[in-house]
Amino acid sequence: MAKLILYSTWGCHLCQQAETLLAGMGQAVEVVDIIDDEQLLQQFRLHIPVLAADDKLLYWPFDAAGVASWLEGTVC
Repeated sequence: MAKLILYSTWGCHLCQQAETLLAGMGQAVEVVDIIDDEQLLQQFRLHIPVLAADDKLLYWPFDAAGVASWLEGTVC
């Protein structure tokens, strides 16, 4: 199973919503604060929260059904 990463930053209410949604689904994710990495900041600063599994990305907005569907096609 691919590791799930949620690209986020402190103080982002949408990121908190995404984290709460994923926790409610029972999905274990590693939360990565993009502010700590210049490359991630440049890539995601206008798009967070972003859920990643390997090289696949799911951009906000997403809901439980969207995440489940995305995971079916992404996570082995």
